Amino acid sequence: MKASASTAPAAITPVCSLSYIHPEADSPWLTYLAQVDRVLPHLGHLARWGETLKRPKRALIVDVPIEMDDGAVRHFEGYRVQHNLSRGPGKGGVRYHPNVTLEEVMALSAWMTIKNAAVGLPYGGAKGGIRVTPSELSRKELERLTRRYTSEIGIIIGPQQDIPAPDVNTNGQIMAWMMDTYSMNVGATATGVVTGKPIPLGGSLGRVKATGRGVFVTGREALRRLGHELKDLRIAVQGFGNVGGTAAELFAEAGARIVAVQDHTGTLIEDKGLDVGALLAHVERHGGVAGFPGAQSARHEEFWDVRCDVLIPAALEGQLTAERASKTTAKVILEGANGPTLPAADDVFASRGILVVPDVICNAGGVTVSYFEWVQDFSSFFWDEDDINARLDRILGNAFARIWDTADQLKISLRTAAFVVACERVLQAREERGLYP
Repeated sequence: MKASASTAPAAITPVCSLSYIHPEADSPWLTYLAQVDRVLPHLGHLARWGETLKRPKRALIVDVPIEMDDGAVRHFEGYRVQHNLSRGPGKGGVRYHPNVTLEEVMALSAWMTIKNAAVGLPYGGAKGGIRVTPSELSRKELERLTRRYTSEIGIIIGPQQDIPAPDVNTNGQIMAWMMDTYSMNVGATATGVVTGKPIPLGGSLGRVKATGRGVFVTGREALRRLGHELKDLRIAVQGFGNVGGTAAELFAEAGARIVAVQDHTGTLIEDKGLDVGALLAHVERHGGVAGFPGAQSARHEEFWDVRCDVLIPAALEGQLTAERASKTTAKVILEGANGPTLPAADDVFASRGILVVPDVICNAGGVTVSYFEWVQDFSSFFWDEDDINARLDRILGNAFARIWDTADQLKISLRTAAFVVACERVLQAREERGLYP
């Protein structure tokens, strides 16, 4: 498949037929629906099951009351959505963020369905979240919030039902509290109920950096197929947390130059290339890239104008608008975040011949190593990190090759090709299982 694209597909305005959400234009759920509409013409007889993809199987909204350190009682809104379970138990992260909504969690769970199927993992898609600013809570308040939330969603999660994992503003400690709470409620230690746990509690080596490593592996494969060397390649990274920071570190080690980074604290530009190791240490100490002495500070929108070969959006969804897609000089987009590109921006990229490696394969390293962790917990046999990374590279490499070949054969974008591969697997499972009762 070549980097250049044929005429961009006509814009599709998706319609949400669900009564319980009212999405606005460019919302995550409508973005997902537009992506599904673009793949349906390629699914043959399986398209009759297409409505399955547009409705979550189960959406749970829970009230999460906790007693604060000062004795006050506060209530937080929590969610757990299971989009599709045709191919296996639900799998997807839990995010703590003040802007979390049911609609966002629905979209994220749907993208997890596609991601798991595109990679070939035996999971369905799920996602969870709490509307909270975690930095405003003490450690004990955060623990109480996590334990109460886990108890509330405990009726639908479990090692063979739905397995949460870390996401935005959650980490191994949150997963440890979730595992302990669930275990106390069922009366037995259930290490497999969550992934992304600390190593002493059944976590897997390689999990922390797995998502960023996946961005690097799929990006490397795409660039190799396009005939590009990594040495001196100019890369801009939005989001410099676990995903963006790890991807930047691996690309820098391979000889690329990280010429711009942006996170919630600021934007840095350095034409000669940033010292990624020093920047990661700065972020660890100060909580963000702002104030790093080894680069020039820039205005927020200047990030999208920076001269680069590769752009890695690794922050939140909806960042790449049509306007920003028109401005970027990048020739390859590596989606480290979930849903960072709006459908209108996809059309701009197609018209400009810019290759987009979609989130559902590009950032699938995390869920792949989560799968490894789940398998290791069930067998009580753990692999070393070299073995983990080798298995990850092989699985993502094979999945990427299948998607690339599908795109080449059907003359479609990598995103639509990933959806073709995934939706065929999901809907074939749905068809063969049939409807009960």
